[in-house]
Amino acid sequence: MIQVEKLTKKYGQHLAAKNLNFTVNKGEVLGFLGPNGAGKSTTMNIITGYISATEGTVRIDGFDVLEKPEEVKKRIGYLPEFPPLYTDMTVKEYLDFVSDIKKVSKAQKAKDMEKIMDLVRIADVRKRLIKNLSKGYKQRVGFAQALIGNPPVLVLDEPTIGLDPKQIIEIRNLIKDLGKEHTIILSSHILPEVSAVCERVIIINKGEIVASGTPDSLSKNLNNSSKLSLRVAGPEKSVIKVLNDTPGVKLAEYNGTKEQDTVDVLVEGDKDVDIRKSLFFALSRAQYPILQMKSMDLTLEEIFLQLTTKDREVS
Repeated sequence: MIQVEKLTKKYGQHLAAKNLNFTVNKGEVLGFLGPNGAGKSTTMNIITGYISATEGTVRIDGFDVLEKPEEVKKRIGYLPEFPPLYTDMTVKEYLDFVSDIKKVSKAQKAKDMEKIMDLVRIADVRKRLIKNLSKGYKQRVGFAQALIGNPPVLVLDEPTIGLDPKQIIEIRNLIKDLGKEHTIILSSHILPEVSAVCERVIIINKGEIVASGTPDSLSKNLNNSSKLSLRVAGPEKSVIKVLNDTPGVKLAEYNGTKEQDTVDVLVEGDKDVDIRKSLFFALSRAQYPILQMKSMDLTLEEIFLQLTTKDREVS
């Protein structure tokens, strides 16, 4: 659905984007991440046709952004970080205006308007001036304009900025639902939000892609070992000995006691080796029940920090 090939953008001598290549498949929700100044917003602006590239091409549904701008814009709904709202209009007037400039037919507008307002929960403020709305409601109105015309591609830049926790959850669920019918590029600094809704992430730093893949695959590539946290019912020294004698375990070390007659242990295993079954059977034979087991894989936030603070690349 989205094809970016050899994309480069220069501002004088500064390279904001350097030879970027990636695709976003139909129906995929992609997280597009990067620190401030990494070239993320520049890339998103080129994809939407807001600015042009110095070199390279972008195609939306097979149409070149530069050669067929109208066809491309029909297929994209864009929510920038600061939505382009006309604050002296009412919500309904503004959405009518957006429908007109998007050349949505009257029949389609009548059909979709109520649905969109209900979807983003702004039906109750349709007659209010936008300038009198809270920041959260303004953000929802911006989201609504991106949905007008039912575009197959949505580009969302910080879609939950300014929203309270309840509204964030609502928008997160909305993005998940929209991902069933739309191709979505989502940029956000709230990394747990990206983990919750995105199937794949691309991380950009200094104008270049430094990682692409699922959060799980990136975590495995960055980790030199697999790590688990265990809570086991049994004496500390005996439990540690059993674990250290288990095949595949590199190191087991004491991590405190939080429940009576139990021990918490951090277990480090060989990379790409699943040691969970071995741990289970070893502790079962010793009659030390496992009360809790959880993976200690890198979070998306830890992955992001590693990749954007070091000159390291993961393929």
